[in-house]
Amino acid sequence: MATSFVPTASEAETPPMMELNTTPLIDIMLVLLIMFIVTVPPQNNAVKLDLPQGPSALIDRVKDEIGVAPSGAILWNGQGVSRAELAGLLHEVAAMETPPELHLRPDAQARYEVVDEVLAIAKRQQVQLLGFVGNERYSQF
Repeated sequence: MATSFVPTASEAETPPMMELNTTPLIDIMLVLLIMFIVTVPPQNNAVKLDLPQGPSALIDRVKDEIGVAPSGAILWNGQGVSRAELAGLLHEVAAMETPPELHLRPDAQARYEVVDEVLAIAKRQQVQLLGFVGNERYSQF
């Protein structure tokens, strides 16, 4: 058996292949991607809280309510108060060792300026526990 290393006419006319075979590169990339996915720790969306243990650790807070009427009147637990009286009441609340929760419940027709004044008075008196309540009744959804 003789082997000829002389190219034939059809082989001499064919140009060499100039493209790179990317299949092995893609295989390596996929293996590395799988290794990365396996080694990344799973995301934990839990919030760690130290909750009180037993019923003795729970504090039953007193809740005071500040209301704003459509007429612009400011109400403290249903009783009308002036802005100066509100500032005095909020100062007393802020000075307490365990201050009560303050619920701000403005009427839907109340002017925003009055609600803003109440918030400014609460901020000046350094009130810490103030929250809006009753807003869910104004939602459209």
